[in-house]
Amino acid sequence: MLDQKWIRDHIDEVTSMLKNRNNSNFPLDKFIDLDKQRKKILLEVEVLKEKRNSGARKVGILKQNGENADVLMEEMRQLGNEVKVLDDKSSVIQTELDDLALRIPNKIHESVPVGEDESKNIEIRKWGTPKVFDFDPKTHWDIGESLGIMDFERGVKLAESRFTVLIGQGARVARGLLNFMLDLHTIKHGFTEVMPPILVNTNTMIGTGQLPKFAEDLYRCVNDDLWLIPTAEVPLTNLHAGEILNSTDLPKYMCAYTPCFRREAGSYGRDMRGMLRQHQFDKVEMVKIVTPETSYQELEHLTKCAEEVLLLLEIPYRVVCLSSGDMGFGATKTYDIEVWLPSQNCYREISSCSNCEDFQARRMGTKYRAKDGTKSRFVHTLNGSGVAIGRCLIAIIENYQNEDGTVTIPKALRPYVGGLEKISQIF
Repeated sequence: MLDQKWIRDHIDEVTSMLKNRNNSNFPLDKFIDLDKQRKKILLEVEVLKEKRNSGARKVGILKQNGENADVLMEEMRQLGNEVKVLDDKSSVIQTELDDLALRIPNKIHESVPVGEDESKNIEIRKWGTPKVFDFDPKTHWDIGESLGIMDFERGVKLAESRFTVLIGQGARVARGLLNFMLDLHTIKHGFTEVMPPILVNTNTMIGTGQLPKFAEDLYRCVNDDLWLIPTAEVPLTNLHAGEILNSTDLPKYMCAYTPCFRREAGSYGRDMRGMLRQHQFDKVEMVKIVTPETSYQELEHLTKCAEEVLLLLEIPYRVVCLSSGDMGFGATKTYDIEVWLPSQNCYREISSCSNCEDFQARRMGTKYRAKDGTKSRFVHTLNGSGVAIGRCLIAIIENYQNEDGTVTIPKALRPYVGGLEKISQIF
């Protein structure tokens, strides 16, 4: 959430930012009008309170002199009623302002390319050369079904479309991937592993920006104030909601494996086949809580941590800086890591690494005390997929497929799957 004082003092900048984020339909005029109404009411209340205070002093003098103060006391009572009416009106307006402020996206970092969509994303670097097959490469769903490691029909039977059952070696490789990623990020990269709830309350969802804007994309428990998390970023970042940390406690690096749940309302028709776009998927998430001075260095490091997963698995990928129109609601700057998929002959996103600056911290009320003892400041928060397990499985299947229908296991992953070298059909 942006500071409301900053919003009212930088209306032109906010207008430009909303346009560059394809969010020009946001009712900024309503925000401005409500803010003016609130300020007018506050001035009226101030005048009335001053009159009431002055009257109270006169009442005291009258009583001290033994004179009747009933008329003046009644006037003061009426003033008190007027103040209460105005305070109530101000409170209603402030609630509306708060709700609108929660729906305003984050500022855009100066290094982010301005553009309407992904066509304006900038490629930062690329690693690996896509393999040239001497046979026609198959899609991951064709390979998965032929090997008996993916069952899409039974996923639909058990739930609905965009749910998949992994079986046998498919499930084993997915489990191996999550352990491989957790070991990499905890042992080598210094993240602390956390096992958070995958159901969280409304305040927690508000804290990281999923609510109120993205309610239709989330799964909610009907009888409880609980939501299924769309990413472990939500509980990890909120672990320190409402706290004031010491600067010596920062930076904090946390990571977690969780299943994730997204309805993706409005995205039907896109990537319907296979496992690329699922309502339930697994992910290892990395979160950082840092001081403002270091957050952009930390973003570069976070991205490198996610990249190393693909480097070790030897799968071609590239890193792109997202344009203003392609960037997420809460991010000031985002790098997407895109993995090469032979069946689509293109790169597809497998990780997003973002700096949110103090956008989430303001919503959560998370601050830190500087060493010099100055006023507490909001922390900066970052998050990144380290990486999406289902998409990583897809990338392995497609990039390591063999003409005989088997799939070679990357060497770095073999210790995590009991030394298995190939995924093959078991009769």
